[in-house]
Amino acid sequence: MVYKQKLYLLSGIVGFLTIIYVLTIAFDPERVGTRTAAYTWLESRFRDQIDALEIYGPQGAVKLVRKNDVWFVAADGAASMPSPAGAGSSASPAEYPARQARIDDLLGILTRRGAWPVQASSPAAHERLGLTEAAASRITVRGGAGLPLLDLLAGNGDITGRDIYLRKAGQNEVRSGEDRLSGYIAGSRSSWYKLRLFPESEDGSLDVDIVQRLTVYPPEGEPPLIFTRAGDHWSIGGAEFTEPDKNKVDTYIRFILNIEGEDFVSAEVAGAGFKEPALAGEGRVVLELGDGSIRSIRIGEAQGESNQRHAAVSGSPYVYALASWSADRIFREASSFEK
Repeated sequence: MVYKQKLYLLSGIVGFLTIIYVLTIAFDPERVGTRTAAYTWLESRFRDQIDALEIYGPQGAVKLVRKNDVWFVAADGAASMPSPAGAGSSASPAEYPARQARIDDLLGILTRRGAWPVQASSPAAHERLGLTEAAASRITVRGGAGLPLLDLLAGNGDITGRDIYLRKAGQNEVRSGEDRLSGYIAGSRSSWYKLRLFPESEDGSLDVDIVQRLTVYPPEGEPPLIFTRAGDHWSIGGAEFTEPDKNKVDTYIRFILNIEGEDFVSAEVAGAGFKEPALAGEGRVVLELGDGSIRSIRIGEAQGESNQRHAAVSGSPYVYALASWSADRIFREASSFEK
């Protein structure tokens, strides 16, 4: 009997301590604060409904639209006009291809649950924190007609420079958290552009291995360089030697396939980089592929003080602004490929 009484007593003490422990954890101020801070600006279940993003930041407004699961950057006021020879369309595009990964990252921040503790709930705090309608930057997420899925105002950073203050439009509650949004809000329009001249090179469907011949027509009417695949080697025409260094040629062709512009050229100025008939200052690159197709880049004469050139790709409605250093790497001396 004494043994049983001790067992019951000890069991009761253990049970009582267990209850105390559980209550301590449940009502611990830090844990309560963490649960209160855990927040998501947009429930992830709405992500598939998103068809447009509007970003209003220091450099102006950018509108991103999704069509058939592909994102584009809307072009502001692009007028319709003939494209230069070498581009694949007779009309100026209304949208430019967007960087899908960049948009996915932004939506991930907005839909991922994280630490966003409440910092204020009074309208009086909005002006101090840069969250008035007039002062704040803005990210609007749309999904079809009607009210937006999310209309988010972004204000000042905190004194540490690490966190940012945010609130939903039409609500007084202000939350703060790690500032991972300013890079998207403050970025230029071109930061959203997908500027690779041959987008297929990103997924490997267009690689150096399928290029059978490359012909480079330099500016100023110089003789072209012709690289022709011969098994595991390259031959070269237009040079004093016939067999170039294979690694150098592969690296050169890979650069051409992966080349990116600095910006898209609007319809209003696209024609300035190209003339009909072609000027002596223009150049051209022609790629003949293993599937029998031919891809080419027409590169216009140097523009302005930056010597930037316009580049038009066959089969594409887009014209790209190409940095002068990129053009210099395309038009190289034959001797640079010598073994």
